[in-house]
Amino acid sequence: MANSGIGGDEYRSHLHGEGEKNTKWRSGAPPNYDAVNKLFEEGRTKIWPPGSLEEKVQNLVKSWEMELFNKISSDDYKTLDPNNYTFSLNGKKPITLEEKRKLGGGYNAFLQTSLPEKLRIYNPAEETADSSHILFRTTFPRGFALEVVQVYSGPPVIVYKFRHWGYMEGPFKDYAPTGDLVELFGISIFEVDEKMKVVKVEFFFDSGELLGPLVKGDRSGKSKEDVGDLSCPVLRATA
Repeated sequence: MANSGIGGDEYRSHLHGEGEKNTKWRSGAPPNYDAVNKLFEEGRTKIWPPGSLEEKVQNLVKSWEMELFNKISSDDYKTLDPNNYTFSLNGKKPITLEEKRKLGGGYNAFLQTSLPEKLRIYNPAEETADSSHILFRTTFPRGFALEVVQVYSGPPVIVYKFRHWGYMEGPFKDYAPTGDLVELFGISIFEVDEKMKVVKVEFFFDSGELLGPLVKGDRSGKSKEDVGDLSCPVLRATA
């Protein structure tokens, strides 16, 4: 399990250091988490004791997320076993790492939907890993922080409740920023092997908690009635 303080970031391992000297980074260099770490420290609801199971799980999740979003080559992953890794969302059929990449990477795997395309606030079929990163970085300029709020079981099957949050201080597509706090709660299951590498991930959450607040602002070229007509069916359908 990833340990606190290793690798140059208090909350994420495998970000800096000798072990990452040949790592291929999406942006060409290791990402900087200073802004989102500040947001995390100012807005978290739990402060876990050093060395506690909760702190270790939280750091593992942050390190896992960092690697998947920022490392190009699966050979550079330290938190997961790319050959045996599977991912599933809301009880759907698990997919492999390669299948997950075919969905476009970034937020696409987490925001898959069966909604008709005309009702999609965010359409994974039209986004790439890069475009999704740019979109949500623009919407949440201070980042989208993560905390583990409860751990129900430890390894090898880790079950935990998480909270993601950020402030909509930038536009989302053509929706104006509101400055509002946006929160997403959910449950996740991480299964790890004997080397403490993640081999199975399951997420359970309502994507409407994330996307709904992002369409509250005025929409360029659209009336408020048009915004309401678009958003309401989506929010009802994203269970």
